[in-house]
Amino acid sequence: MTRTQTPVQLPLSIRLRDDATFANYYAGANAAAQGYVERACHAQESWVESFIWLWGKPGSGRSHLLQAACLQAEELGMRVLYLPLRECLEYGPEVLDGVEYCNLLALDDVHMVAGRTSWEQALFHAFNRLRDAGGRLLVSADRSPREVVLDLPDLHSRFNLALVFHLQELDDDEKLRALQLRASRRGLFLSDEVGRFLLGRLTRSMDALFAALERLDQASLQAQRKLTIPFVKDVLFGDNKQL
Repeated sequence: MTRTQTPVQLPLSIRLRDDATFANYYAGANAAAQGYVERACHAQESWVESFIWLWGKPGSGRSHLLQAACLQAEELGMRVLYLPLRECLEYGPEVLDGVEYCNLLALDDVHMVAGRTSWEQALFHAFNRLRDAGGRLLVSADRSPREVVLDLPDLHSRFNLALVFHLQELDDDEKLRALQLRASRRGLFLSDEVGRFLLGRLTRSMDALFAALERLDQASLQAQRKLTIPFVKDVLFGDNKQL
Protein backbone atom coordinates (compact mmCIF):
# COMPACT_ATOMS: atom_id res chain seq x y z
CA MET A 1 0.00 0.00 0.00
CA THR A 2 1.39 3.41 -0.91
CA ARG A 3 1.26 6.56 1.19
CA THR A 4 0.73 9.08 -1.55
CA GLN A 5 -2.88 9.89 -0.81
CA THR A 6 -5.20 10.90 2.02
CA PRO A 7 -2.89 12.96 4.24
CA VAL A 8 -3.73 12.65 7.92
CA GLN A 9 -5.12 15.82 9.49
CA LEU A 10 -3.99 16.58 13.04
CA PRO A 11 -6.74 18.02 15.29
CA LEU A 12 -6.19 21.77 15.49
CA SER A 13 -5.64 21.89 19.25
CA ILE A 14 -2.89 19.25 19.24
CA ARG A 15 0.68 20.37 18.67
CA LEU A 16 4.09 18.84 19.20
CA ARG A 17 6.26 20.63 21.76
CA ASP A 18 9.33 22.16 20.14
CA ASP A 19 11.43 21.33 23.21
CA ALA A 20 10.44 17.64 23.21
CA THR A 21 13.59 16.50 21.41
CA PHE A 22 16.02 13.65 21.92
CA ALA A 23 18.74 16.22 22.66
CA ASN A 24 16.60 17.54 25.54
CA TYR A 25 15.91 14.10 27.00
CA TYR A 26 17.99 12.91 29.94
CA ALA A 27 17.69 9.15 29.65
CA GLY A 28 19.27 7.87 32.85
CA ALA A 29 18.22 4.23 33.18
CA ASN A 30 16.02 4.59 30.09
CA ALA A 31 18.88 4.77 27.58
CA ALA A 32 17.94 1.49 25.88
CA ALA A 33 14.36 2.63 25.35
CA GLN A 34 15.54 5.94 23.91
CA GLY A 35 17.92 4.13 21.56
CA TYR A 36 15.20 1.90 20.13
CA VAL A 37 12.78 4.80 19.75
CA GLU A 38 15.42 6.90 17.97
CA ARG A 39 16.26 4.10 15.55
CA ALA A 40 12.57 3.64 14.78
CA CYS A 41 12.69 7.12 13.22
CA HIS A 42 15.04 6.01 10.46
CA ALA A 43 13.11 4.44 7.62
CA GLN A 44 16.25 2.86 6.13
CA GLU A 45 16.77 0.71 9.24
CA SER A 46 14.17 -1.90 8.39
CA TRP A 47 15.38 -4.29 11.12
CA VAL A 48 14.16 -1.98 13.86
CA GLU A 49 11.16 -3.23 15.81
CA SER A 50 8.07 -1.70 14.22
CA PHE A 51 5.93 -1.62 17.38
CA ILE A 52 7.30 -0.19 20.63
CA TRP A 53 5.36 0.19 23.87
CA LEU A 54 6.63 2.60 26.54
CA TRP A 55 5.02 2.52 29.95
CA GLY A 56 5.65 4.21 33.26
CA LYS A 57 4.33 6.71 35.75
CA PRO A 58 3.45 10.28 34.74
CA GLY A 59 6.68 12.24 34.45
CA SER A 60 8.75 9.25 33.36
CA GLY A 61 9.27 10.82 29.93
CA ARG A 62 7.08 8.63 27.76
CA SER A 63 5.25 11.54 26.10
CA HIS A 64 8.58 13.32 25.56
CA LEU A 65 10.03 10.32 23.72
CA LEU A 66 6.97 9.92 21.51
CA GLN A 67 7.01 13.58 20.52
CA ALA A 68 10.79 13.55 20.02
CA ALA A 69 10.39 10.61 17.65
CA CYS A 70 7.74 12.43 15.68
CA LEU A 71 9.83 15.60 15.41
CA GLN A 72 12.90 13.70 14.24
CA ALA A 73 11.01 11.50 11.79
CA GLU A 74 9.31 14.57 10.37
CA GLU A 75 12.71 16.21 9.83
CA LEU A 76 13.77 13.09 7.93
CA GLY A 77 10.82 13.49 5.57
CA MET A 78 8.60 10.82 7.06
CA ARG A 79 4.85 11.26 7.41
CA VAL A 80 4.07 11.20 11.12
CA LEU A 81 1.09 11.53 13.40
CA TYR A 82 1.09 12.10 17.17
CA LEU A 83 -2.21 11.47 18.95
CA PRO A 84 -2.49 12.09 22.71
CA LEU A 85 -5.54 9.93 23.29
CA ARG A 86 -6.39 11.65 26.57
CA GLU A 87 -7.07 14.80 24.52
CA CYS A 88 -8.50 12.97 21.51
CA LEU A 89 -11.46 11.47 23.36
CA GLU A 90 -13.53 14.52 22.47
CA TYR A 91 -12.86 13.97 18.76
CA GLY A 92 -13.89 10.32 18.76
CA PRO A 93 -12.20 7.27 17.21
CA GLU A 94 -12.47 8.90 13.78
CA VAL A 95 -9.07 10.47 14.48
CA LEU A 96 -7.64 7.05 13.60
CA ASP A 97 -9.03 7.16 10.07
CA GLY A 98 -6.25 7.13 7.50
CA VAL A 99 -3.39 6.32 9.91
CA GLU A 100 -2.17 3.68 7.46
CA TYR A 101 -0.77 6.54 5.38
CA CYS A 102 1.68 7.37 8.17
CA ASN A 103 5.24 6.13 8.24
CA LEU A 104 5.20 6.63 12.01
CA LEU A 105 2.19 6.75 14.32
CA ALA A 106 2.56 7.69 18.00
CA LEU A 107 -0.34 6.98 20.36
CA ASP A 108 0.08 8.59 23.78
CA ASP A 109 -1.87 7.44 26.87
CA VAL A 110 -3.47 4.52 25.07
CA HIS A 111 -4.85 3.22 28.39
CA MET A 112 -7.36 6.09 28.28
CA VAL A 113 -9.48 4.33 25.64
CA ALA A 114 -9.48 0.89 27.28
CA GLY A 115 -13.02 -0.32 27.87
CA ARG A 116 -14.49 2.01 25.22
CA THR A 117 -15.88 -0.36 22.62
CA SER A 118 -15.84 1.98 19.63
CA TRP A 119 -12.27 3.07 20.39
CA GLU A 120 -11.03 -0.50 20.88
CA GLN A 121 -12.51 -1.58 17.56
CA ALA A 122 -11.06 1.45 15.79
CA LEU A 123 -7.63 0.78 17.34
CA PHE A 124 -7.73 -2.86 16.28
CA HIS A 125 -8.50 -2.02 12.66
CA ALA A 126 -6.05 0.91 12.63
CA PHE A 127 -3.31 -1.39 13.92
CA ASN A 128 -3.97 -3.92 11.17
CA ARG A 129 -4.03 -1.30 8.43
CA LEU A 130 -0.84 0.34 9.65
CA ARG A 131 0.97 -3.00 9.96
CA ASP A 132 -0.12 -4.10 6.49
CA ALA A 133 1.14 -0.80 5.08
CA GLY A 134 4.54 -1.23 6.74
CA GLY A 135 4.14 1.68 9.17
CA ARG A 136 5.73 1.93 12.59
CA LEU A 137 3.84 2.34 15.83
CA LEU A 138 4.95 3.89 19.11
CA VAL A 139 2.59 3.60 22.08
CA SER A 140 2.73 4.99 25.60
CA ALA A 141 0.64 3.98 28.60
CA ASP A 142 0.73 4.01 32.38
CA ARG A 143 0.92 0.21 32.47
CA SER A 144 2.28 -2.70 30.46
CA PRO A 145 0.23 -4.17 27.59
CA ARG A 146 -0.56 -7.25 29.67
CA GLU A 147 -2.07 -5.05 32.38
CA VAL A 148 -4.39 -3.06 30.12
CA VAL A 149 -7.95 -4.32 30.65
CA LEU A 150 -9.71 -4.54 27.29
CA ASP A 151 -13.11 -5.75 26.12
CA LEU A 152 -11.71 -6.82 22.73
CA PRO A 153 -9.45 -9.90 23.04
CA ASP A 154 -8.08 -9.46 19.52
CA LEU A 155 -6.80 -5.99 20.42
CA HIS A 156 -5.12 -7.41 23.51
CA SER A 157 -3.32 -9.94 21.32
CA ARG A 158 -2.09 -7.09 19.09
CA PHE A 159 -0.84 -5.12 22.08
CA ASN A 160 1.19 -8.12 23.25
CA LEU A 161 3.20 -8.06 20.00
CA ALA A 162 5.01 -4.91 21.12
CA LEU A 163 8.61 -4.52 22.18
CA VAL A 164 8.02 -3.27 25.74
CA PHE A 165 10.08 -0.85 27.83
CA HIS A 166 9.27 0.11 31.42
CA LEU A 167 10.47 3.70 31.82
CA GLN A 168 12.03 4.34 35.20
CA GLU A 169 11.58 7.59 37.09
CA LEU A 170 14.72 9.67 37.57
CA ASP A 171 16.24 9.87 41.03
CA ASP A 172 17.11 13.28 42.50
CA ASP A 173 20.64 13.33 41.07
CA GLU A 174 19.31 12.43 37.63
CA LYS A 175 16.60 15.09 37.91
CA LEU A 176 19.31 17.63 38.64
CA ARG A 177 21.24 16.53 35.53
CA ALA A 178 18.04 16.66 33.47
CA LEU A 179 17.40 20.22 34.65
CA GLN A 180 20.97 21.21 33.86
CA LEU A 181 20.73 19.66 30.41
CA ARG A 182 17.50 21.55 29.68
CA ALA A 183 19.03 24.78 31.04
CA SER A 184 22.15 24.43 28.91
CA ARG A 185 20.00 23.92 25.81
CA ARG A 186 18.40 27.26 26.67
CA GLY A 187 21.78 28.94 27.09
CA LEU A 188 21.51 29.04 30.89
CA PHE A 189 23.98 27.87 33.52
CA LEU A 190 22.29 26.05 36.38
CA SER A 191 24.70 25.30 39.20
CA ASP A 192 24.37 22.23 41.39
CA GLU A 193 23.53 24.56 44.30
CA VAL A 194 20.66 26.29 42.52
CA GLY A 195 19.42 23.03 41.02
CA ARG A 196 19.27 21.34 44.41
CA PHE A 197 17.50 24.39 45.81
CA LEU A 198 14.79 23.92 43.17
CA LEU A 199 14.51 20.20 43.92
CA GLY A 200 14.15 20.96 47.61
CA ARG A 201 11.50 23.66 47.23
CA LEU A 202 9.33 22.44 44.33
CA THR A 203 7.36 19.32 43.60
CA ARG A 204 9.67 16.72 42.08
CA SER A 205 7.48 16.28 39.02
CA MET A 206 9.65 16.84 35.95
CA ASP A 207 6.83 18.77 34.27
CA ALA A 208 6.69 21.16 37.24
CA LEU A 209 10.47 21.50 37.36
CA PHE A 210 10.72 22.21 33.64
CA ALA A 211 7.87 24.75 33.89
CA ALA A 212 9.77 26.52 36.68
CA LEU A 213 12.91 26.51 34.57
CA GLU A 214 11.01 28.10 31.70
CA ARG A 215 9.81 30.89 34.02
CA LEU A 216 13.35 31.42 35.22
CA ASP A 217 14.65 31.50 31.66
CA GLN A 218 12.22 34.25 30.69
CA ALA A 219 12.89 36.25 33.86
CA SER A 220 16.65 35.87 33.49
CA LEU A 221 16.50 37.11 29.90
CA GLN A 222 14.41 40.14 30.85
CA ALA A 223 16.46 41.06 33.91
CA GLN A 224 19.82 40.05 32.42
CA ARG A 225 20.52 38.13 35.63
CA LYS A 226 22.22 34.82 36.29
CA LEU A 227 20.41 32.03 38.08
CA THR A 228 21.27 32.52 41.73
CA ILE A 229 19.29 31.39 44.76
CA PRO A 230 18.16 34.97 45.64
CA PHE A 231 17.03 35.51 42.03
CA VAL A 232 15.20 32.17 41.96
CA LYS A 233 13.49 32.99 45.26
CA ASP A 234 12.36 36.36 43.92
CA VAL A 235 11.01 34.96 40.64
CA LEU A 236 9.32 31.82 41.93
CA PHE A 237 8.37 32.65 45.50
CA GLY A 238 8.14 36.43 45.68
CA ASP A 239 8.28 37.76 49.21
CA ASN A 240 7.81 34.42 50.93
CA LYS A 241 10.95 34.49 53.08
CA GLN A 242 10.27 31.07 54.57
CA LEU A 243 11.28 29.33 51.32
